[in-house]
Amino acid sequence: MGQSVTISGKDGDFGGYLAAPASGEGPGIVVIQEIFGINDVMRQLADRLAGQGFFALAPDLFWRLKPGIQLSDKTDAEWKEALDLMGRFDIAKGVEDIQSSIDHLRVTAGVTGKVGAVGYCLGGLLAYLAAARTDADASVGYYGVSIPKYLDEAASVQKPLLLHIAGEDSFSSKEALAQTLAALEGNSHVTCHVYDGQDHAFARPGGKNYDAAAAELANARTDDFFRAHLT
Repeated sequence: MGQSVTISGKDGDFGGYLAAPASGEGPGIVVIQEIFGINDVMRQLADRLAGQGFFALAPDLFWRLKPGIQLSDKTDAEWKEALDLMGRFDIAKGVEDIQSSIDHLRVTAGVTGKVGAVGYCLGGLLAYLAAARTDADASVGYYGVSIPKYLDEAASVQKPLLLHIAGEDSFSSKEALAQTLAALEGNSHVTCHVYDGQDHAFARPGGKNYDAAAAELANARTDDFFRAHLT
């Protein structure tokens, strides 16, 4: 079970959910939200990482728009609000807040020094940008469908980056997938796994596209990746 924390950012303070490992010490990971805010799913994902021995901090990146918003993927009204928030979200400011969250973890008692980032959906794109723009020691992105818009930053990725890509992502295209893989192929810091037959958010617990086997495989790869690069 985690706790609410306050993070100091460039533009002001904002909230976050911090889950700590039972041992009281370990590396840190910023858990980057989907378009639904820091809801039960994000807290569950942070708790899972804490169970793997990491301090997991999920910052409220929508704080400038609607602080503390918690939506689900269960109703049309919530989807509409989530998509509206995403449409108004400032990507660059979000990356700045991720850097502030990394900074917060680096000085959190018990964090052993190295800090990574992992993101889902919108957070998958932000994890890629965190690898390019922040000092995260390692980053993981799940189904970040807008990455092709930012492939000109691929050369800026100089720390380990792992991307989990849905092979049948309904929010993307085969052309975008091929473009992403081609652009990142030459960067030795980047590893891409494509999950054939999987749709967007295949690793979201309780979601309509959730696939237990694919999620378990992706999460195991994430855990191994972070143990290799953060410990």
